[in-house]
Amino acid sequence: MSAPTMTLFHSPSSPFVRKIMVLLHETGQLPRVALESVQLAPTSPHPAVNASNPAGKIPALRLADGSVLYDSRVIFDYLDQQHVGEPLIPREGSARWRRLTLAALADAILDAAVLIRYENFLRPADKQWRDWLDGQQAKIERGLAELESHAVAELSCHFDVAAIGVACALGYLDLRQPELGWRQRQPQLAAWYAEVSQLPSLQATQPPA
Repeated sequence: MSAPTMTLFHSPSSPFVRKIMVLLHETGQLPRVALESVQLAPTSPHPAVNASNPAGKIPALRLADGSVLYDSRVIFDYLDQQHVGEPLIPREGSARWRRLTLAALADAILDAAVLIRYENFLRPADKQWRDWLDGQQAKIERGLAELESHAVAELSCHFDVAAIGVACALGYLDLRQPELGWRQRQPQLAAWYAEVSQLPSLQATQPPA
């Protein structure tokens, strides 16, 4: 087996990293990528990450020539073009834009959930901004409602960029907001997730509790 030619700045608790890990499993590219574990937060930057990605975020992917790609959307697109199987992002037509739009909605849910996590975990309770937290939570609720009403059938058709993004978003909500109770409000989405979460790629990338 050849040595890895790329390096992924990695944390198993990052849902954005998880999207890339799921892709690597699904496309058989995991042996091509070395994982460099990092722990970082807005108040605890990582020098190696900052040197590779000025935004200071993960994932970041260092290629064989030393260049670095970021963020998860760019890395996903790049790796999707490095395998010979069916693309996880449609290459053209209306399907491409629809699947990318659903993936963007999943990312918006994740962005809001991560910001809530930072506010609750890093900021002292007496300095937390309740209206801001409520606004982020409302984004999550709107996103989940949209997926329930207009996307479950589409997600069930293909395990691709959209389905991977939504699955990782739901997994992160279960990890960080176990009290949310989204399954009661989105039963169709819950049934889809119960099935898709058993896929080997999602089982292998479950974040630590």
